[in-house]
Amino acid sequence: MKHILFVASESLPFVKTGGLADVVGSLPQALTSKYRVSVFIPLYLNVIPKLVDAKPVVTFMVSTPCIQQQATILKQTHEGIDFYFLQHQGYFEREGLYGFPDDGERFSFFNLACVTFIEKMNLHIDIVHSHDWHAGMIPLLSRVVYKHHPNHKNLKHVFTIHNLAYQGQFPLSVGKECLGLGDQILNDGSIRFDDGVNFLKSALVYAHKITTVSPSYAQEILGLAFGERLHEVLRLRQYDLFGILNGIDTDFWDPSKDPFIPYHYDSESLENKVKNKLVLQKKCGLKVSENTLLLGVVSRLTWQKGIHLILDQMSDIMGLDVQLVVLGSGEGHLEHGFRNMVEKYYGRVAYVAGYNEPFAHEIYAGCDILLMPSLFEPCGLSQMIAMRYGTLPLVREVGGLKDSVSPYNSAANTGTGFSFREFSVTDLYHVLRMSVYLYYHYPSEFEQTQRNAMNEDFSWALSSEQYAKVYESL
Repeated sequence: MKHILFVASESLPFVKTGGLADVVGSLPQALTSKYRVSVFIPLYLNVIPKLVDAKPVVTFMVSTPCIQQQATILKQTHEGIDFYFLQHQGYFEREGLYGFPDDGERFSFFNLACVTFIEKMNLHIDIVHSHDWHAGMIPLLSRVVYKHHPNHKNLKHVFTIHNLAYQGQFPLSVGKECLGLGDQILNDGSIRFDDGVNFLKSALVYAHKITTVSPSYAQEILGLAFGERLHEVLRLRQYDLFGILNGIDTDFWDPSKDPFIPYHYDSESLENKVKNKLVLQKKCGLKVSENTLLLGVVSRLTWQKGIHLILDQMSDIMGLDVQLVVLGSGEGHLEHGFRNMVEKYYGRVAYVAGYNEPFAHEIYAGCDILLMPSLFEPCGLSQMIAMRYGTLPLVREVGGLKDSVSPYNSAANTGTGFSFREFSVTDLYHVLRMSVYLYYHYPSEFEQTQRNAMNEDFSWALSSEQYAKVYESL
């Protein structure tokens, strides 16, 4: 049985800031019938309390011109998956995961420690599957710097882009002093970018195969609009690039047994979904009414997520006889905007800052429509979760949103949600008005669309088969 090592900056059930952790936490489980899978992540401060029986397995020095640090690797097995944690108090035991001035040094250490770990441990690893820029230097280090070591000599490398906008760009000194790379590599163009080093670009050049998290996004990033200035590099590798739609943990996201919602239901008992709406309305200080359409947003509040489109059109949206509940945090002016809307439309708009896992479940269960008007969306998980809960996503036709949401078709009474094409308040409002009309005037068709959505299969079964094909192609 082949051994695959996942390398990432975060993974459920130990640490999460976004969808990356969901993938690294769920995909290995879906692969265990075919492969032995292990996971390598940093040991952050908030992970330590979750390590109930972790034991150190190896300690070694990481040495470059500016890094002379000891690395200790701890191991804990969770649901049959071996997790390896890189321990270093100075680099990782902090409040927060990213956004520090020394991130270049911290994740240089992470990449170097991983390839050294592979060298020191005879785990018979066949494939290293690295995720996002935080692990982007591993294919280069393994294939060039460590290529003569027996544990690296025959290794194959798969790299997954979760969001091309985040690339790990640092001064040239990070490559020279922190990674210890020679002038030939630093000057041959493979990792140079804006006169510095680019971790993600390095992975695009040196990984054997590249994947990203939806088929549409795989095509979009080959062009100027979505390529984040790496589209020409990606075009050179397009025959090794595969778009595989993410899945979700359908056991965790299951309205028939979700411990965070007051009333359980499935596609044949949508009357209990309405009961969840009533509870949510009361909790949020909204007018309690089972017949009022409730919109939801569970998102980072950023330009990329198209949140400003909602705020810009709020007066018209509120003219549609709807309510809105928003959960999220991000750009200050957007947070401020929703706080103002709570005051302006008291009893019709609710806003909760930050992220609260139980409350997110309540929104998915209690709302009728989830708004996701993203500028770009590599995959997106919220729309899949919403459909699982019979909450119809209203999305822009981009990336994984386009691949996962089938727009409502009135002639055939098919579809699993609603969608619009142009990134504009006009298109968003037009489709929202149509969906509201459907809810109030054709409730049976709205309910059928809910059932369609709930019967979609977004488990990891299909996606894991596609990943297996990538692995086997190596």
